[in-house]
Amino acid sequence: MKYIFVSGGVISGIGKGTTVASICLLLKSAGFRVTPIKFENYLNIDAGTINPIEHGDPFLCNDGTEADMDIGTYEKFLDEDMGSDNFVTMGKIYQTVIEKERRFEYMGEDVEAIPYITDEIISRIQNLAHKKNAQIVVIELGGTAGEYQNIFYYEASRILTLKYPGDVIHIHVSYVPIPPHLGEPKTKPTQLSVRTLNSMGIQPDFIVARSEKKLDKRRMDRFALFCNMHPEDIITNPNLSTAYEIPLVFSEQNFEQKILKKLRLNQKKADLNDWKKLIDKIKKRKSKTIKIAIVGKYFGTGDYQLRDSYAALFDAIDHAAIQLGVNVKTTWIDAETVEKTSAGIINEVDGIIVPIGWGSRGAEGMIKAASYARINKIPYLGLCYGMQLAAVAFARDVLGLKDANTTENDPKTKHPIIHLIPAQKKFMERRSYGGTMRLGSWQALLVKDSLAYKIYNRFNQFINKKAAIISERHRHRWEFNNKYSQLFEKNGFTICARSVLENLAEMLELSQDQHPFYLGTQGHPEYKSRPLKPHPIFVAFIEACKK
Repeated sequence: MKYIFVSGGVISGIGKGTTVASICLLLKSAGFRVTPIKFENYLNIDAGTINPIEHGDPFLCNDGTEADMDIGTYEKFLDEDMGSDNFVTMGKIYQTVIEKERRFEYMGEDVEAIPYITDEIISRIQNLAHKKNAQIVVIELGGTAGEYQNIFYYEASRILTLKYPGDVIHIHVSYVPIPPHLGEPKTKPTQLSVRTLNSMGIQPDFIVARSEKKLDKRRMDRFALFCNMHPEDIITNPNLSTAYEIPLVFSEQNFEQKILKKLRLNQKKADLNDWKKLIDKIKKRKSKTIKIAIVGKYFGTGDYQLRDSYAALFDAIDHAAIQLGVNVKTTWIDAETVEKTSAGIINEVDGIIVPIGWGSRGAEGMIKAASYARINKIPYLGLCYGMQLAAVAFARDVLGLKDANTTENDPKTKHPIIHLIPAQKKFMERRSYGGTMRLGSWQALLVKDSLAYKIYNRFNQFINKKAAIISERHRHRWEFNNKYSQLFEKNGFTICARSVLENLAEMLELSQDQHPFYLGTQGHPEYKSRPLKPHPIFVAFIEACKK
């Protein structure tokens, strides 16, 4: 077994996740069995209860794990499903150790952080490796070197290095600023970060230098001198037009072969032909630009706008746009602003998306957006909350149920178009929020000849084509109220997919003779989209926008 630890230095958010994903892709493309794992610092058991403005869009796995966004990056680069074994929080580590102590599994020992916390960390890594039958495990350490929250992860790295000399390497991803008034890269912050690693008994084998521009030889030599390394072990990683180009930049520097050499494995060159074709598509000049408005509620953070709150959605749009050869310009519109003014501020766009959301803040603005798209025949895609609020909009506008609402936002509404099913009511009564929603992969039965059926059929995305069964990932608690099904169907808003297990409404659509594209899905197709395999719903939506 070989282990690659990847840590971060100087600042957070510099791209450890894409570095890990790129390294995994390179090693996989060179013929090795590789699997990644992410260790997070926070004490939450998972990312499900964290405000997306705080830590970005939680990524949803097939098995229902609500994980960090980096897990989604792993899936996109490797084209493999991740799950609970690939994502560990410090909260989960503490919880496991305390539960073992309560069960007397430590046989009366006084349970201390070392070795019991570090043993649990190492156990998670090795269990994943055995489950995946991996030759190489790539371990991403959350946060940056020097934080008190993640010191046990670094201690686990040191222990493994001592235990398996020659089988463990450490890669440090660090930021190299180029101050405008100086005009040259400054390595001092990274020197101090490496010194912090050294103080924990760790000498990095490689440094991945994140910077605005590619580092020159002089800078690489100086870098190596002060960090006690060879110049060829400094890997430059400049800003690029797309993160998907990183594996190619790494491979140009023979990164995968250098890693394999240090791990005493056969040095093979990665086969990146499919990835090169993807980059060619991305860089090819586009003849058409389409404009899509995303009416959401998690864009603002102080005076800044935050893309990470809807990271999976933006990626899914990009994947479809790449395949179709169009530029997509996304306009971010705060749902509260629409609520306070009117949907007219959306103005002229080629498509409207209302994404995931929770609670009443901005909900009326989302409802206005759904109505605006329906009335003005603008292609509309409602994702989870966007489907639910499109149903509320239809009930108010077309069915004349003026006080229609969700019981999440108005528990006393006379027309609960969206409500809690009994199983979810029990969770809410106990204030049991974490991990209690309808989570992970759920199967649904499509209505034949519907728009949704045509989309999945065209791309052969059935798990059972004869029965027209599909599978999508879910992350929600409130459901469409089946009492209103007949009324909706009678007036043209068709329930075109229902869950196999509980007969719950999974997708609603207007027929194409009423609207060019109006589809709401309770599932989250954005979490299954990948650069080489864009999700059919997004391809079909952008095609409609293009028209």
